[in-house]
Amino acid sequence: MELFYTPRHARVGDVIPFYDEGKFKPFYLKNWNPYYGADRTDGWHMLTTSDHLHYTETPTGIRGGTGSVVKADGIYHMFYCKFERNPQRQYVWHAVSEDLCAWKELPEETFGADERWYLPTDWRDPFVLWSEEEKCWWMLLCTQCEGATRRRGCVGLCKSADLHHWEACPPLYAPQSSMSAYECPDMFYMNGWWYLVFSQFTDRFATVYRMSRSPRGPWIKPPADTFDARAFYAAKTGTDGVRRYVYGWHPTRTQNTWKFNPNAYEGYDYNTYDWGGSLVVHELWQREDGTLAVRPVSALQKALCTPNRLKWTALNGDWQTGEEFAQVDSPQRYASLLSVNEVPAQCLFETSFTFAEGTERLAVALQVDEEFARGYYFYFEPGRQRVEYKGPLRMHEQGGWTFPYDVELERPLALTPGQRCDVRIFVDDTMMVLYVNGETALSTRAYDLRQRRFGLAVSDGSACFENIRLFTL
Repeated sequence: MELFYTPRHARVGDVIPFYDEGKFKPFYLKNWNPYYGADRTDGWHMLTTSDHLHYTETPTGIRGGTGSVVKADGIYHMFYCKFERNPQRQYVWHAVSEDLCAWKELPEETFGADERWYLPTDWRDPFVLWSEEEKCWWMLLCTQCEGATRRRGCVGLCKSADLHHWEACPPLYAPQSSMSAYECPDMFYMNGWWYLVFSQFTDRFATVYRMSRSPRGPWIKPPADTFDARAFYAAKTGTDGVRRYVYGWHPTRTQNTWKFNPNAYEGYDYNTYDWGGSLVVHELWQREDGTLAVRPVSALQKALCTPNRLKWTALNGDWQTGEEFAQVDSPQRYASLLSVNEVPAQCLFETSFTFAEGTERLAVALQVDEEFARGYYFYFEPGRQRVEYKGPLRMHEQGGWTFPYDVELERPLALTPGQRCDVRIFVDDTMMVLYVNGETALSTRAYDLRQRRFGLAVSDGSACFENIRLFTL
């Protein structure tokens, strides 16, 4: 069983969340490249799940880019995009269905950008929602608007009374800050706040959100405006009316599309990211100030329920250890602890830690060697108020070459001396997804190192790790 859904011979691309008749039915764009077997079926595919762990899959026959699905008067409406070249143009398409299986395209309703406000080269990813206030349908779009510079990325807006005829309106959000069109827009309301979600890939490469008391804005940028890091993209949200989830793709690194990998490195860990990969779903929740946080879906925790006893060996530092406990006081050196246990292919490693004033950083490592050199490190840095991922090459001189690969694999994180920090790391073959305090996530890939150990470390400080546990299926 997979912890994070990955189709055979293919990759999960942009996800289109949908909930219907008691089941989550997220659609997704299936990326088969470079596979061309007889079972290849291109286009949108629909997943069905009740727990975001077990899925069944059904092709739809629709070929096109990202969009959305809504149900009105017993009819399902799918909106998506198609592309033309020479000249480059993008268009919104519409299809309808009575059962989510057989879809009928309505090519006569196809429309492109209104060039009074938008550039026709970017007009994609339509997201449709009902405006109760205006008693009409809104369509948000990934597009660019006219401007004095190339920083034209915006969220476009159209409106309709019947889902068939659309009128273009000025942009909903156009901060003139990004050179990329804002991909996969999504908007929802939760407890007094409206949230606008979109992804960008120029100045930053991430899914971000904005918040407002009104669906028209003005839109506030929260201090931490992402749900995850670089390896979680094109995320959109869906709800069953009780809980809301954010669905993104976790890219693979097997193709090395841009050929940045150092010639001397034979593995996958420093390849460029592919388009698409595995499905990662975080549960969203709202803090008292309206900002959003994420935690793992409950089925992940329930699936990994077999406890494993951990044993430890001290490498550097005067460690005190127990079955679920490790403590060290090492104010002027790097203290490291290595497990006797190997890292299972699928597991949950969890711990809680506290640290003393002045501690430089702490680490939880996976697949680390007996010299505590090459491994996958999650570093917690109080001075920078962040958690950062570092791969094995960054432990050596060649690490200076890795900027294109590891950039943005960090998340802001409040780290306070004496205050407990709870860590969970889910491992699923090449995937690692870190959760901290049930509110911060950081996803990454780990291909090249296998059959190695867990590690804990403290640099120039004092820390206590408690509730150290390992669970498998």
